[in-house]
Amino acid sequence: MFEHRSEPLLSKREFVARLLRHGGIALGIVLGSLGLGMAGYHWAEGMPWIDAMLNSAMLLGGMGPVNELHTMSGKLFASAYALFAGLVFLIVVGIMLAPAVHRLIHRFHLDSESERANGDSSA
Repeated sequence: MFEHRSEPLLSKREFVARLLRHGGIALGIVLGSLGLGMAGYHWAEGMPWIDAMLNSAMLLGGMGPVNELHTMSGKLFASAYALFAGLVFLIVVGIMLAPAVHRLIHRFHLDSESERANGDSSA
């Protein structure tokens, strides 16, 4: 998926395409997680779909639930979904940052390779 350290840096066009691919993957994970949360709130707590969407989106965004929970199954689901949402947040951030961090490290590596090739020992 990523170029090897011996390969040249991607062009800007290819890099933007990589960013868009990673953004699409992240969006798919977020939408899938939102759908899972909506279904759970709807079936475990009996919330209308719009309220289930609101609660799921707020948890995925790190804000916390909006509606009060009344059933044991709803509370158990909300507990598990809150932990899941925290992991999804970290995973999505990693997916979104990976191309930029890789490019930065790759650029530094290429710079140090060229300095060594030119005999610059100050690096």
